[in-house]
Amino acid sequence: MLTIDLTTAVVNESIASKASVIVAYHPTIFGALKSFTMANPLQASLLRCAANGISVYCPHTALDCTWGGINDWLAEGIMGGTTTGTVRPLQAEKFSPSGESEGALGRLVSLQTPVTMGVIEKRVKEYLNLSQIQVGYAVNPKDGLRASALVQTIAICAGSGGSVFAGKKADVYFTGEMQHHEVLAAIAAGTNVILCGHTNTERGYLPVLASKLQAQLEAVAFAEPYDIVISDTDEHPLEFV
Repeated sequence: MLTIDLTTAVVNESIASKASVIVAYHPTIFGALKSFTMANPLQASLLRCAANGISVYCPHTALDCTWGGINDWLAEGIMGGTTTGTVRPLQAEKFSPSGESEGALGRLVSLQTPVTMGVIEKRVKEYLNLSQIQVGYAVNPKDGLRASALVQTIAICAGSGGSVFAGKKADVYFTGEMQHHEVLAAIAAGTNVILCGHTNTERGYLPVLASKLQAQLEAVAFAEPYDIVISDTDEHPLEFV
């Protein structure tokens, strides 16, 4: 079972479908715990998984950083399929002990031909299948009035990108969410901001992950019968009303 979050609904779905493994993108435990209790809904979900023999694996940052991971998938959407340009790491690459590059935090898309913010907004909405996004338009640092220049560089980070973007110059910051003061600072410095909702920048990657897992299991000739399914109940926790 593939999901972004291990919610109660996803656990119920997994138990009903007799899943043996849940790949939940977001970590189910963020801080140290001295005990588990059914009184805490999130801990109860893990206890129910254990009681039903379901393992839970959370790839999170590794799936963000790896080549071909979520941030590269988001970069493909910004490129628009036919647009030419380059994609490179936003932060320093990480290397394995053998010297092989394993990925990096964030991506920076550099379009060969600048486009308007309207074009970028349209691409984001269509790629993530969203009817609405939040946009902060850059202002001229000298007079504080809205800038209308074309954009060419887009910094990308799935989920929450404020800390990843810190100190990085781009025409647009594209992520799920940022803190209020981070948005204000970016706009004042002449950078546009596109926010889509935290998990809305991640959930669309699950079919890609399913395909990659299928290919890897076939490559190692995994002999046990299996099905890779994407949760029907996993969804963004917030709605526009």
